[in-house]
Amino acid sequence: MRALWLLCVAGSMSVLGCSSAEKVSPKKGDALIEAKVRQLMAKMTLEEKVGQMTQITLETFAKSGQDGYLVLDPGKLRDGIVNHHIGSILNCGGQARTPENWQEMIAQMQDIATKETRLGIPILYGIDSIHGANYVLGATIFPQNIAMAATGNVVLMEKVGEIAAMETRAVGIPWNFNPVLDLARQPMWPRVFETFGEDAYLASVMGAAYIRAQQGDDLTRSDKVATCMKHYLGYSVPRSGRDRTPAYIPDRELRQHFLKPFESAVRAGTVTCMVNSSEINGVPVHSSKFHLTDLLRGELGFEGFVVSDWADIENLYTREKVAKDRREAVQMAVMAGVDMSMVPYDYSFYDTLLELVRDGEVPMSRIDRAVADILRVKFRLGLFEKPYPNKNLLGNIGLEASRKVNLQAAQEAITLLKNEQKTLPLAKSARVLVTGPTANLLSVLNSGWTLTWQGNNEALYPQEKYTILEAIRAKIGDDRVSHVDAVTFDEEKDIGGAVAAAQNVDAIVACIGEPAYCETPGNIDDLTMSEPQLKLVEDLAKTGKPIVLVLVEGRPRVIRTIVDDARAILTAYCPGMEGGQAVADVLFGDVNPSGRLPYTYPRFAGGFTTYDHKPSEETGENKFNPQWPFGHGLSYTSLVYRALQTDRSEIRPGDTVAVTVEVTNTGDIAAKETVQLYLSDLVASVTPAVRQLKRFQKVDVPAGQTRTVRFELGWDDLAFIGRDNVPVVEPGQFKISVGELSVLLTVPEFAK
Repeated sequence: MRALWLLCVAGSMSVLGCSSAEKVSPKKGDALIEAKVRQLMAKMTLEEKVGQMTQITLETFAKSGQDGYLVLDPGKLRDGIVNHHIGSILNCGGQARTPENWQEMIAQMQDIATKETRLGIPILYGIDSIHGANYVLGATIFPQNIAMAATGNVVLMEKVGEIAAMETRAVGIPWNFNPVLDLARQPMWPRVFETFGEDAYLASVMGAAYIRAQQGDDLTRSDKVATCMKHYLGYSVPRSGRDRTPAYIPDRELRQHFLKPFESAVRAGTVTCMVNSSEINGVPVHSSKFHLTDLLRGELGFEGFVVSDWADIENLYTREKVAKDRREAVQMAVMAGVDMSMVPYDYSFYDTLLELVRDGEVPMSRIDRAVADILRVKFRLGLFEKPYPNKNLLGNIGLEASRKVNLQAAQEAITLLKNEQKTLPLAKSARVLVTGPTANLLSVLNSGWTLTWQGNNEALYPQEKYTILEAIRAKIGDDRVSHVDAVTFDEEKDIGGAVAAAQNVDAIVACIGEPAYCETPGNIDDLTMSEPQLKLVEDLAKTGKPIVLVLVEGRPRVIRTIVDDARAILTAYCPGMEGGQAVADVLFGDVNPSGRLPYTYPRFAGGFTTYDHKPSEETGENKFNPQWPFGHGLSYTSLVYRALQTDRSEIRPGDTVAVTVEVTNTGDIAAKETVQLYLSDLVASVTPAVRQLKRFQKVDVPAGQTRTVRFELGWDDLAFIGRDNVPVVEPGQFKISVGELSVLLTVPEFAK
């Protein structure tokens, strides 16, 4: 019988191990905040408390203005805040607004909340600043999270988080519904681009970095916001691939993968949590006391408040059918652990919850717990002292320094998937045909959550930003660039014209991918790239001219039939407002690509196997055969790994193992390299993954030079979720791999 070493005693375990579960240290002033919360709650009526638990969308308080914007209706706003005691408002009202307009609106709300209500409790305004302050005109709009994951650059992730927080708070919004910590392990799911990829460790590290950057050590600062980890839990793997449809996840799988980024977020100090809109194993998460209370608060130690997603309490009876009516749905969700309802359009939650409390079906203790958690966040944000936007902060929006960070992020995200015959970089003297539906649109570079919910209103995009076509023209000159609008995403237009134009150029840049989309409107029936786009590339290939494919897509669309037609392929994901410039920089060699795939790129529409699969999935007749593996990414130079070694060959509880490897740039082009360390448990009582990412680090490697990269592994890194659904480490051998190199590490029998 092999000895099993449990990582933690029952009741205090962590899915990442004991040391990983250390609580965030209390912030200075917490005792004072707690006293203020108690004093305020002692004065509050039931109605005022339930109002704090109610979140209403901006549209409910608005009317159409002359300029097309929704403008606040003072009467509706007053009814919501004064008569219904509403504590939180969200959303953008249809489209992005000027910074000045945002400040004016927030000030109107706070005027009523702080001056016309009995207790003067400020409004907590929340918004989806998913990739920058994307609903603020003139703000810095970064690559989507999937692209940030591809950078492998944690420091850059922190800079992006800091700027997004600064620009969001500058307009008076203190609460950001981000980061998305769902794992992209179902590539058809339409929200893949909002995630940090398929791997739990990668998502944990990038998500935690973002949270630390956004919140800092003091939420009262004028450049910090409260974050909201979402969508807790298991939202991203619907069996159908469609948004808001059921997932089936064994508990071991849930803990091994999907829970880890949220645990990391709790340790990073996130103060709010948004719930999965759908269900796990037949139980909607909004109704699950196990997930929202026992697991989230009990095991993970989350101390913030939980907000529903859009109308999802209502959906418990209208869609999921686990409640017979609104009354039962509200009781079910609140008792499960939902503290605030994103209603979003009316006061039905407010009225119903009041009835439930008065009838004794929801205890006052549950209301008090929720309201205390909500008020605590408001106090930590300093909203009671400074509820109004600061006009002096408007100068923080759209800074040149922020634009440079944005460009760097887009550049480092771009991932070179194929480069035969050193087709890339293209010579700046080359004559180039640019075609494809993503060549001359800004919306596709940004996708959903950009200026509008769907991100597809091209007219709203800043005209000074480059599309890919415009950036190429600026790079090499108009006279060297031909452009044919050959296809849309779904229809042929002028493929013959593109083929004819190809006769007179040295290379073809075919930009294909997806239109902008978000959430359910982004559902698809087939992961394969659309037929018109495939046909365009197939016909262009017949010309014999070298084709460079540029993929602009929110998820990995299958392109198996045209991979051989292209000499070079790069993916830009959704690279943000500077994405056009970044693509041109990589195409023509001003930037050496350094991105790494944050997901497994499938070869077939039904081939959804992740990189951390089980041995049986690549044994015998079963072949793990993706188009490109997780972590894949080429460079314009040659990088050689040597001298992988550890400072010990055995590890026991409490030990750390130092791992070093040398990376040499043998070429003449400077490189950035994401060095990835994988661990394989060679024998385990639960079938182990073939390998798992445990560390990564991005380093600069100048031409002709060597860099030594050092990692540390701890006991916890060897753990897996065992047969009893508890993290364990077992004696045996583990393989540490970096590049093509590997060394063995041993856990001795009966290690202590």
